[in-house]
Amino acid sequence: MIPYGRQDIRQADIDAVLEVLTSDFLTQGPVVPKFEGAVAEFVSADYAVAVNSATSALHIACAALELGPGDLLWTSPITFVASANCGIYCGADVDFVDIDPDTFNMCAERLAEKLHRAEGAGRLPKVVVPVHMCGQSCDMEAIGQLSEKYGFRVIEDASHAIGGSYRGARVGNCAHSDITVFSFHPVKIVTTAEGGMAMTNDSELADRMSLLRSHGITRNPAVMEHDPDGPWYYEQVGLGFNYRMTDVHAALGLSQLDRLTDYVARRHELAAVYDARLGGLPVATPFQMPASHSAYHLYVIRLVEGRCAPSRKDVFIALREQGVGVNVHYIPVHLQPFYRRLGFGPGDFPAAERYYSSAVTLPLHPNLTEAQQEHVVTALRNVLAE
Repeated sequence: MIPYGRQDIRQADIDAVLEVLTSDFLTQGPVVPKFEGAVAEFVSADYAVAVNSATSALHIACAALELGPGDLLWTSPITFVASANCGIYCGADVDFVDIDPDTFNMCAERLAEKLHRAEGAGRLPKVVVPVHMCGQSCDMEAIGQLSEKYGFRVIEDASHAIGGSYRGARVGNCAHSDITVFSFHPVKIVTTAEGGMAMTNDSELADRMSLLRSHGITRNPAVMEHDPDGPWYYEQVGLGFNYRMTDVHAALGLSQLDRLTDYVARRHELAAVYDARLGGLPVATPFQMPASHSAYHLYVIRLVEGRCAPSRKDVFIALREQGVGVNVHYIPVHLQPFYRRLGFGPGDFPAAERYYSSAVTLPLHPNLTEAQQEHVVTALRNVLAE
């Protein structure tokens, strides 16, 4: 089976991890801050807080922004459920903004319309979480301008997008947001086996997130409520979590980071081949905004209604039977049973639901060979011709 995504592990990665395994520190040693510094420098952000998953990063980002009961978080319905769940974790209410049918990202125009209505109803969101679907940045300039007008905070869910750029600057620089979150899951652009990171240019937010990832415990006398009674002294000054990244994971990420630019370039090469080879088929290939250089985490096609005889389900099953590990990203969050119980249902976000009805994710990862990609294209052509 040709997987839709796969990690690339080389000897340099193995050596980096082994070096940590034979060192004095496996968890809270020197490698995590070194990895944080390297990512911050790469994306031109002032601060980085590494954690054990992007879900954890989203959670502490919301908590650092003091999202809580009675507040509202808005995000995209086309995303992994974590983009919405982070609001629920904090006791907030969650709502969604429909997508742009071309980019699959939160539509800035729909956001503006919804904000206008919400202002009239006195129910504006405290936090908005735009998701950079497939690795392509949302229109962050427009969203940032809306945040200034309506007073909400912005968390970019860039789980797909490390290595991408927007208006010539790398995703993660937080030029139009308070916090940006990356994922280092094995199918993402670079991996730490599992892990995430929150970027910010706000020192207070960085301090809060650092505290939240580690039980709310500090050894910094400047923020303690009592004078230390010895060099061993620490205080829990708030309620936090055990969300820390280990040095083992950070060593893998630091090694992978050396190849990030090459990985993104290779993904663009493969995407260009798909764009060319799929021409003439009853499918829509991904649209790329001129202002955005995607990290191309995913290559999602859509079956064109009225031109494609087989159903999406038939296409999916037939491709899997031919060894092509297609997938679907994502089932709209508002249609999940948990969110239906909160009052959402079919018809709430029509563009997201139309997207979902026709979307198929094709294999795309740096080690995809020419022969494998040709097999994917041939298999798709054959299935659509049936």
